[in-house]
Amino acid sequence: MTGPAVLFYVQHLLGIGHLARASRIARAMVEGGMAVTLVTGGMPVPGFPAPGIPHVALPPIAVADGAFKGLVDRSGAAVDQAFLDARRDLLLAAFREIRPDIVMLEAFPFGRKQVRFELLPLIDAIEAASPRPKLVSSVRDILQLRGRPDRDAETAALVRAHFSAVLVHGDPAFARLEETFPFAAEIADRVQYTGLVCGPKPVPSSERYEVIVSAGGGAVGAEMLRSALAAAALLPDIPDWLVITGPNLRQDTFDAFAAGAPPNVRLERFRTDFGSLLAAAGLSVSQAGYNTVGDILLAGCRSLLVPYATLGETEQADRAARLEQLGRAQVIGEGQLDPARLAAAIRSARAMAVPQGRPAIATNGAARTVEILRRL
Repeated sequence: MTGPAVLFYVQHLLGIGHLARASRIARAMVEGGMAVTLVTGGMPVPGFPAPGIPHVALPPIAVADGAFKGLVDRSGAAVDQAFLDARRDLLLAAFREIRPDIVMLEAFPFGRKQVRFELLPLIDAIEAASPRPKLVSSVRDILQLRGRPDRDAETAALVRAHFSAVLVHGDPAFARLEETFPFAAEIADRVQYTGLVCGPKPVPSSERYEVIVSAGGGAVGAEMLRSALAAAALLPDIPDWLVITGPNLRQDTFDAFAAGAPPNVRLERFRTDFGSLLAAAGLSVSQAGYNTVGDILLAGCRSLLVPYATLGETEQADRAARLEQLGRAQVIGEGQLDPARLAAAIRSARAMAVPQGRPAIATNGAARTVEILRRL
């Protein structure tokens, strides 16, 4: 029996976390017999989506910087209205061709306000369709705090007017939606928790590194990486460091890091076996993005988190504090990233006890998402 047809829209603008999580969910949908099409709108990232996942790639856009203001195209030029209109028309054409039973929007309307120009017309098309597809929001467990009650009220109104469900990819025992979304009570009947979207428990790699430093996609990790390389030079007694910069780090920055890396450091852009490497590592040093934290929890390694908190970002700091309270990580703030302090924090984190047992957090979010969508 053929499963329901799903159009799953995801727009990554700076990092690759949204794309990585959506790709993992889409893979579970394919394996669960669903006819899923992943529609992406960000800059291409090697390996995403994985082979075997039907894919529509809209003309890519990104944000110019971490302030998430101003959309640019592949060349870095500001996009004009004609570009945005063409993207909108391609998305609507994909919707008409696929004729989905379910449309799932990653982050929207809780985030991705930058793509309202195409998502609001898509919602209008969904409302006009007969039969009308179910509309679902797919959102991570901890949201960015806005300080804009009007925006949050607008989000709740959109959910109540148009969405059949809000799938929160987390465990309510770890983080509840109302803790970072003040209008959660107004949409409580739509909210369903899936557990964290993680892969299977990794098999430890035969490659063993004492310290693995990673920066997710790399778009906002340059300062942490620079400090980590300097800290490695201050810790020559700790051999075998692996520093993974992420695919979005500027090439000139990567080249400078490679030229100045101390002899105990191996520098790479990306590893597809990241989870297995962590499972064999002495210590992970990373930011506190959703997917990286999920990998750390499954790997069961020691962890030092440096949450990204520039320009008012709160989500990673919130997640890191919760992991520290559970005894699963130590945390150092971005303001303490000078090499000497980071080196001292690395020595301290390497001395912490290795976490024992599986985390008391549900990590089967991809499979649970498929179950919920089938019920819809």
